[in-house]
Formats: sequence, C-alpha cells, structure tokens
Amino acid sequence: MLNLAFCNKKEPLHQVLCFGAHSDDIEIGCGGTLLKLLDLYPDLTVYWVVLGASDQREEEAYKSAYSFLENANQKKVIVKGFRDGFFPHIGIEIKEYFEELKQMVSPDLVLTHYRHDRHQDHKLVSDLTWNTFRDHLIWEYEIPKYDGDLGSPNVFVHLNESNYRKKITNLFEHFGTQTDNHWFTEDTFLSIMRLRGVESNAPDRYAEAFYCRKIVF
Repeated sequence: MLNLAFCNKKEPLHQVLCFGAHSDDIEIGCGGTLLKLLDLYPDLTVYWVVLGASDQREEEAYKSAYSFLENANQKKVIVKGFRDGFFPHIGIEIKEYFEELKQMVSPDLVLTHYRHDRHQDHKLVSDLTWNTFRDHLIWEYEIPKYDGDLGSPNVFVHLNESNYRKKITNLFEHFGTQTDNHWFTEDTFLSIMRLRGVESNAPDRYAEAFYCRKIVF
C-alpha cells in the first residue's frame, strides 16, 4: 500500500472546504478526518457548508460544526435552507450558490459526497462539486445507509482513538433529531470505520475512507 502525506513544508495544507447536503453528513462522512487534519495543521482554515437544514436541524448543524471546529484557527460555517429531498428539482438555485462560493474560497482539499451515493441530494452535491472545483483535490466521503451503495474506496485516513471517539461523542451530543432512526447508532458508525481500518491496516484499528478520482503528483 502506498502511503502519502501532506508534507510539503513550503506548501502545507492551508484551506479545506467540506460540503454536506444535510446537517449530519459532514460529521458522519469525514468528521474524524477533519479532527485529524486540525491536529496536524493548527493554522488550517475550514469552510464548512451544509446545504439543506432548517429549524431544529439548522440549530444542530451550527452547534455540531462549531464543536468539531473548536480548535480551528479560522473557520466559516455556512448553513443553507435548500429543501431536503428536492435538490435535483432546485438544482439551478444550488448551482448558483456553488458559483458564488467559488469566488469566496480556493481550497487545497475539498471533501464532498461520493458520486455513486444513491441519495438524490448527495449525488447532486457531488456533481456540483466537480463542476465547480474541477482543478482542486477532491475526496468523496461515504455514508452507510439502507441503499447499500458503499463502494471500494482508494484513500484511507487512519484515526487515533481521540479522533474517532470525539466524532462519535459529537454525533450523539448534537443530533437529537436523528437518534430515533434505526441506523443512527454507535455501532453503525464504529463498524464502518473499523472495516476501513481493517482494509488499510490502521495502527489504531479505525479509519475513514474516501474516493479520489484524480490526483496529480
């Protein structure tokens, strides 16, 4: 297995942009990775964009994001109110917002939904990420769910116990509206991270995984 790192001291990782269609997507898909990056790069700037959250879920989104980003030197949390489940039908409005965002940020790394995620909102966000940030490094994260649409990822981020425990703790502390869902359980989130840890021989047993379609050395 080839190990890579953001290790160019002249050009370290400065800015990360993460997208979530809904208020808990970023946390589930790449929350541990963001915590690790913040440990590695104290000066990291994070743009955290949730596209569809309103009412109580909007409040949850803000509280969770600021909890995850408490150690970030610079952070910008944006929560939009695009209608849950209807993203393909309001794609023009969401596309216009992506074009606005492109003028605000030029990230070193973009974290977004997996292209083959079967949820219609997730898929549109992935497509628009590639349309808008086509010259950037993009990692697509995964979310386990009923659709059974997990694939074979090719990028793995090993997590230490602090990273994955804090991820789990924050999920259950901030997303009370989701705890009645049969899939929103600690063993669900630990299981997928444990599986990816097995696949990548993670020293602390747990990892998050991503799909990277293009990378330039």
